[in-house]
Order: sequence, then C-alpha cells, then structure tokens
Amino acid sequence: MKKNLSNSSFGPGGLDLTSAFFKPILNSDPPIPSNRCTKISVVGVGNVGMAIAQTILTQDLADEIALVDANPDKLRGEMLDLQHAAAFLPRTRFTASVDYDITAGSDLCIVTAGARQNPGESRLNLLQRNVAIFRHIIPPLAKLSPNSILLIVSNPVDVLTYVAWKLSGFPVNRVLGSGTNLDSSRFRFLIADHLDVNAQDVQVSSSVLGICIFVDLHI
Repeated sequence: MKKNLSNSSFGPGGLDLTSAFFKPILNSDPPIPSNRCTKISVVGVGNVGMAIAQTILTQDLADEIALVDANPDKLRGEMLDLQHAAAFLPRTRFTASVDYDITAGSDLCIVTAGARQNPGESRLNLLQRNVAIFRHIIPPLAKLSPNSILLIVSNPVDVLTYVAWKLSGFPVNRVLGSGTNLDSSRFRFLIADHLDVNAQDVQVSSSVLGICIFVDLHI
C-alpha cells in the first residue's frame, strides 16, 4: 500500500521518525488483537470537519479516524495537531491523505467538504458547485466502504444528502443529513431562552404533521 500522510515521515527533510527513534523489540509477543475496531472517516478538514474529528476523539467514539482533504498542507497541519494532542486523549489511530483509499472499511463517513457560498451567490449556484464536488467524493467512499453510513454536513445539506444517496446507491436509511439536528438544536435554544430554562431540558421532535415540545422544569 502506498504510504500516506498519516505515517510518521514528518521530520526535517522527510525523515522517517518511526525508524529513526523506534526499534523493534526482539523475541516479543505480538499485540493482543481487539474485537473492537470502529473507523470513522471525515472528508474535509475545515473548521466544521476538525470540530467533528476532535469531538469524536475526545469522546472516544472510534479506534481510527481517517481525514481526507484536497489541500495537503492544511491536512498535514491538522494531522500534526491531533497527533501532538494524543498524550492527553484516548488512544486513537490517525490516518490522513488526499487519497480516498485510507477511508476503506469505514463504519461512518462524514462529509463536510464543499464550496463556500460567495457574497451575493444564490443557493442554487452553490448547490451546482457542490454537486460537482460530490461526484468526486461520494462514489469512492461508497466503493471503499460499502457497508458504511454516510453523514452529510455540507450545505445545502438537505439537497446534498439526497444527491449523496443517489450517487452512493446506498439504502435510504444509511445516508443521513445533519440539517434537522441543527435546526432542532437551534429551536431548543430559542425555546429555552424564552422560558429561561436550560436548553438540555428542552426536547423537540419535529415531523411533517407537526411539532412536539417537551420541557422538563424539574418541578
């Protein structure tokens, strides 16, 4: 397999830090295999993508996090930040590359990549640009991780979730969008602020037929 940006060759002049500082222990037993191996891939290492990756890391939700981005310099910087924070966080393996091959075998693929909306640009124009980007993102994700769940965060999220479903060929229950969750959290805050209660005490369930609101006032 071709070496990717996740390996330890980040030293001066491309020095392989692993071979320089670590030697194999002779006559040692191999690591004990673990039955738990959860892999999550994040496509796009902008502010949203890295916030998601850091949340996954701090909550110990995955054994491996794979990062993909078209900008290798940005990807390298974010990868180094995660590696250097590893001493203070749960043990998680990081991989990072501009190549989608590192996402193979993912349980969950989170897509945050996409074009930003320019000043004065319509949502329709933004959609057209992001659909073009998704044509290069979704098919390789679906091919390399055919049993994964796709979570779409890119905007406009509802339409792009539909596009991802069509491009992936996945069952409808394995392609999700973050839009309703974000709308619900905003609504919960507004209700909590109006009632002067904690937003965590407000539960909102929305549907086509109506909206149900539950407020726990701890009385």
